[in-house]
Amino acid sequence: MPVDHLKKNLLTIHTTAKDFHDMWKRAYATDARFIDEAKEHDKKRYDNTHKEPDFREGDQIGKNSVEVRLKEEFSRKHPVFPVSLVKPYHQEGEDKFPSRKKSHNPQEIVEVEDSPRPVNKIMKAMKIELNGKDSRQYLIRLKNKMVGKRWHSRLRPSPEDIQSL
Repeated sequence: MPVDHLKKNLLTIHTTAKDFHDMWKRAYATDARFIDEAKEHDKKRYDNTHKEPDFREGDQIGKNSVEVRLKEEFSRKHPVFPVSLVKPYHQEGEDKFPSRKKSHNPQEIVEVEDSPRPVNKIMKAMKIELNGKDSRQYLIRLKNKMVGKRWHSRLRPSPEDIQSL
């Protein structure tokens, strides 16, 4: 018995299954053609209507949002805010409020009284009540110290700051 004769009889495909397979091939080819045409159409439309944005940080984006520059402590926040939350900045003059006390800038304070190291960064400041009196405490990080943030209530300015006054 020849080998060719055995191979012909091993596998028989029903004509309905073959027609079904051919139908799926044609449908797949048609779908692929339509998808390619849609891609071309979308690319042409995008190229005709797209323009590079001409806004910078702080500009209004659309009617309802604004992109702002955030400080380091808010760097993980998204920089786009709704217009309803944004207000223009108006610097208040001293002549408008002459009796208002000037607050000292905690960034000018450089040394802690109980530590010989200068302050690297003031992380936070808060007002608390100690022994019935209001007191201000600062969360600081010292220079040349790898670890450790501590709250201090007594800070004094550095000699350079005193001379500049």
